[in-house]
Amino acid sequence: MPRYRAHVAARPAWRCRVCGAAWPCSPARLALLGEYRDNRTGLLVYLGTLMEEAMSDLADHNGRSAPKDLATRFLTWARAR
Repeated sequence: MPRYRAHVAARPAWRCRVCGAAWPCSPARLALLGEYRDNRTGLLVYLGTLMEEAMSDLADHNGRSAPKDLATRFLTWARAR
């Protein structure tokens, strides 16, 4: 049986270590929603903190400003519906 591998960010590029997609990838989002299922506010605070780290990392890594879509990538999918 294959072992589950957590879909975590590879810094400073913020790509998933497992699937290579922009992090948080779909499997990471599902895992985070499960982990924070009773604390959506906590999830958004956590993701906001990571988004700030990603802004800094990506700006340093790319030598220019971080992508403008980081709020969409990190936060909008996690809002309560």
